[in-house]
Amino acid sequence: MRLPRTDRGRLALVLVLAAAVTVFTATVPLLRDWFDLRVYYGTIDSWVHHGGRIYDYHVPGTAYGFTYPPFAAVVMLPMSLVDLHVAIALALLLNLAALAFALRVLAGRAWQRYGWYGCALAVCALALFEPLRDTFSFGQVNILLLALVLLDCWLLATGRERWAGVGIGLAAAIKLTPAAFIGLLLVARRWRAAAVATAVAAAATALAAWVAPDASRFYWTHAMWDTTRVGRLDYVSNQSVQGILARLDVSSRAVWAVVVLLVLGVWVARTRRAVVAGDWTAAFALTGLTACLVSPITWVHHLVWLLPSFAVLVRAGHARIAGALYAVLCTSVVWLWFDDASGVDGFLGSNTYAWITLGLLLWLPVGQSSSTSSKILPRSTSEVAPAPTTAAPAIAHASAQPGPSGPPSGATSATTGSVTGPGLGLTRKASSDPTGSTRPAASNPQSSNSPASS
Repeated sequence: MRLPRTDRGRLALVLVLAAAVTVFTATVPLLRDWFDLRVYYGTIDSWVHHGGRIYDYHVPGTAYGFTYPPFAAVVMLPMSLVDLHVAIALALLLNLAALAFALRVLAGRAWQRYGWYGCALAVCALALFEPLRDTFSFGQVNILLLALVLLDCWLLATGRERWAGVGIGLAAAIKLTPAAFIGLLLVARRWRAAAVATAVAAAATALAAWVAPDASRFYWTHAMWDTTRVGRLDYVSNQSVQGILARLDVSSRAVWAVVVLLVLGVWVARTRRAVVAGDWTAAFALTGLTACLVSPITWVHHLVWLLPSFAVLVRAGHARIAGALYAVLCTSVVWLWFDDASGVDGFLGSNTYAWITLGLLLWLPVGQSSSTSSKILPRSTSEVAPAPTTAAPAIAHASAQPGPSGPPSGATSATTGSVTGPGLGLTRKASSDPTGSTRPAASNPQSSNSPASS
């Protein structure tokens, strides 16, 4: 099948795809009715206007409440100044801005090669990605955290290390999972950035303790250790190592710890290789994959941390593999085993997303040179390759050398046309069921006719 080459044909294709995506998102995925955002809003409203306690609030008629560290509640305090509908609109705009920033970091300047047509196709593809769909429709914070972390990726990749660590520290204070990236900074021996991230996270946590001392005491001594406040470990949406073991009815913490140590060993080895090669995008991608695997609970919407991995695959020339894996993550296939995850088919099928995450951790290309990117990013027809010079081989050889002395992110070689840097070229009833980030253990798991646990 040949893609259209004229602007009229491309516009027609984009309109058809947009219509298909609209029909798909309106009929196939489940609408979450901004449930998690309603939990956040209700918690803040109860705390500020009614003297309630952060971790005592529950959505009326449910047993679902706030489960994040207290600093997250402090960050959300501005919601007390607006009504719910304004909060929803602001959350949507913030998520869109964070997604745009994340894609800009991952794509570098390569997106400019594709113009409006490429951007429109990318938007259609992103709208189908199940973790992203859930993040938006639940009103979740995952994309905002990803953007904060990728800010540090960009700072490190471009040599602006003075402020590196601030984004990771803030993200770790809002939610525990991004703390894994402090581990990345330690593995990479970026001591200053690791210290900055730790200091920022500690300062944010201390601020929350000053603002809400009782809530902070309760969270760090009780709520953080009680996974039943988040959800069932064997729930099919839990695509972590712990979720796999729970569906196998393996409750031994020792077994889980051994598997986690093996995963961490692979992560350390592969991340060191990526850092030595100056491939910060791969290093951050591997850390996101590892965080999803070792976290006790990784709901489907948490898998937005896989987006950097797809950027690495495309940059390395594996666009078809990236497309195939991405397509699987658009299907909601794990829900086919919602009722019964037993047997070989249940073991393989109900953990499909976890297998993809593990496979990416094991085989994601790392240390790719910038010359690889130029091979997979076709130049526009208006660009004319410069005539070769006798200095070209030497320049190309030098530009392929890894390390901090390399060119900054997004720099373009005038001789080779390659792009360097951390990125790639680049009417249903709304459900009000909660996500795992705000739901305690439920007596009955959600079905494919109710929203995925988040």
